[in-house]
Amino acid sequence: MKVLIIGGVAAGTKVAAKLKRENRDCQVTILTSGKDISYAGCGLPYYVGEVIQEKSALIVNTPESFSKLTGAEVLTEMEATAVDRERKTVKARSLKGGQEQEFSYDKLVLATGASPIHPNLPGMDLKHIFYMRTPEDAFALRDALKEIPAKRAVVVGGGFIGLEVAENLAAEGVRVSVIDMAEHTLPGFDPEIAEYVENRLADEGIMVFPGTKLEGVEGDGKVEKVLTSRRAMKADLAVMSIGIRPNTAFLEGSGIALNPNRTVAVNRQMQTNDPDIYAVGDCAGVTNRITGNTVWSPMGSTANIAGRRTAKNMAGDNRPYPGVLGTGVCRLPGMNVGRTGLSETQAREAGFHPISAVCVVDDKAHYYPGADSFVIKMTADADSGKFLGVQVVGAGAVDKIVDIAVTALTLNADLSMLEDMDLAYAPPFSTAIHPFSQALNILENKMAGQLESFGPQEYLDGAAEDYRVIDCGMTPSIEGAEYLDVTKIDGEVPGLGKDEKLLLVCAKGKRAYLTQNRLKYYGYTNTRVLEGGLSVNEVEV
Repeated sequence: MKVLIIGGVAAGTKVAAKLKRENRDCQVTILTSGKDISYAGCGLPYYVGEVIQEKSALIVNTPESFSKLTGAEVLTEMEATAVDRERKTVKARSLKGGQEQEFSYDKLVLATGASPIHPNLPGMDLKHIFYMRTPEDAFALRDALKEIPAKRAVVVGGGFIGLEVAENLAAEGVRVSVIDMAEHTLPGFDPEIAEYVENRLADEGIMVFPGTKLEGVEGDGKVEKVLTSRRAMKADLAVMSIGIRPNTAFLEGSGIALNPNRTVAVNRQMQTNDPDIYAVGDCAGVTNRITGNTVWSPMGSTANIAGRRTAKNMAGDNRPYPGVLGTGVCRLPGMNVGRTGLSETQAREAGFHPISAVCVVDDKAHYYPGADSFVIKMTADADSGKFLGVQVVGAGAVDKIVDIAVTALTLNADLSMLEDMDLAYAPPFSTAIHPFSQALNILENKMAGQLESFGPQEYLDGAAEDYRVIDCGMTPSIEGAEYLDVTKIDGEVPGLGKDEKLLLVCAKGKRAYLTQNRLKYYGYTNTRVLEGGLSVNEVEV
């Protein structure tokens, strides 16, 4: 079987390597427009910040080493220009000499990836404007930091890559501002979690300006100001991380079906509407496991997992690729962030009746050196109890929380199935009741009506406007609020009406819940706990 693969970064090389292991007789050829194959795209921001020291560390395989390792032929600097499905051929042009060649195939794999969006705005041809998609991009930015030298930078785009670049620029002593035209950074996170992260980034010296549109760049031959809908920002360099587009323009006229976002449409076997043509990686759509909808998941993890499954399907193990959950994790200054499944917003859009709880819990035994907190937002379907997703922020191993949630979502669990899990515990690693389980218990208490609360977003939207704030912390900390110590409540509390609307606030939410439980016992009927307490919310009386 003659297999032609167009593209050779993550998905293309994974298909080639696995296919040759499955069937050594396959004749596999990779055409790639770049000079390199199999580079660590997700590691690029960390080269900028010198966490990764050597350029060579970003190159997983050279074309020569990959060919020797796998037996696949690799032809670099070859750009595919057209696909002829009837003749089963691909036309490609050499980027070195301009010559055109034609390649035949029995099976074709489209793994052409995606390219960064270059905004058509004034000043985009100035020096010191950078992107972050290839090793050369990272090399150029790190070199520029030393040559300019840069004191101020603007990163345009607040997704994972943009924020990771911001972190690494800041680590090099650069004052960084991040702008994003969306209402909040971190796509896929609910607003209150994104806002919490933005505030924490400000504490670390990275100023984030959501709802701010890029309007151009000014300077005398090089970047001096970044023009935005908010104001002009002084900058020595700018990094564009505003999104990517799938590399599918060359398929025009081929009859290969595309999704509305121009990714290649595929079935669960990663086949296109032509059964002899597959598509995988950043150029292809995939299925969301929860909703069944087609989504775009331009992630290295998706490219590798789907690439492996595609190769096995081509070799005869014809099982569907089940799709993605929207899982992601990111390290930022002083914290890590992660998510999987549906946010509350996404769940509502998907037709669920979502209920969520935001909590602040210890990430390991509180007495153990280095202990910190997780802010966790957990979401389920109020009607069925189906577990839908989690978002988590903290200094510790947020990936543990995310990966437990991934397992639950993969097994289609409801909350009752996740109760009382025997998760690993020792003081250096966790708490006796695991942080994931604590968040689960809090959400179940809320669903059962034992916890009556307002989430941070509800509070921001004014749900507690006519509530009287009661400070329930270990010590008084809210100026102007009445202080109530739960350990001293043993009956009716003078000055508090039994039916009065009371908003109970403490540092994290736990002590407010204990206060609510005690007050309910003594006949108080209209209390609400502020989820996340003062750790997540700003409360003024």
